[in-house]
Amino acid sequence: MNRRQAVQKVALLMGGTVLGAELFIQTGCKTTPKKDAAGAGAEVLPDFFTKDEIAYLDEIAETILPKTTTPGAKDAKVGEFMHVMVRDCYTPQDQQVFKEGISSIEKLSKEKYQNGFMQMQPQQRTELLTALDKEAKEYTGTDDYKAKQAALDKEENAKDSVERSKGNFGYGRARLSKHYFSMMKELTLLGFFTSEPGATKALRYAAVPGKYDGCMPYQKGDKGWAT
Repeated sequence: MNRRQAVQKVALLMGGTVLGAELFIQTGCKTTPKKDAAGAGAEVLPDFFTKDEIAYLDEIAETILPKTTTPGAKDAKVGEFMHVMVRDCYTPQDQQVFKEGISSIEKLSKEKYQNGFMQMQPQQRTELLTALDKEAKEYTGTDDYKAKQAALDKEENAKDSVERSKGNFGYGRARLSKHYFSMMKELTLLGFFTSEPGATKALRYAAVPGKYDGCMPYQKGDKGWAT
């Protein structure tokens, strides 16, 4: 199973709602500017996140999925995975929301704990991200968000009808951005469970799966299957 297949599988398990994953599945995302530029002998463009920001994302991901008896998010290099996904698969609007989210977390850390996120104790990090998780879940339920989404849906339905009348059935609908922490949490889960450590250590993995069996017995505490 290659990474594309793994992304499809995890996205489906999460209800097909993984931001960016749908673009990855449909288009494979765009190739990295650095790779294109290097291949063409052109000027190499800068990456989207700095090394410090990737390390920051690693710590956020590790707080969500810490190392226990199985590997954690840092073992799976989830920060680097988020970097690639946000840079290559997100819309400019979502990229901006995501990047501003890092600044928001740092600001909240200093306001509530008088320390930057990287200097905070593990318990403080967990408290902060738990509060953000609650905030993110409530975000899409606000009247303001629902009203904006309804207006956008109406606009996109009209565009979709026009495209279909032209025989174009692959119209890409626009949508509102999610809360930045929803993006970070989704990419943490996606990046971890499609990585080698996540798939083979946290899940059960068979390199050569047999027949598909949709009804396997499950005992409480058993690991899920990666394949």
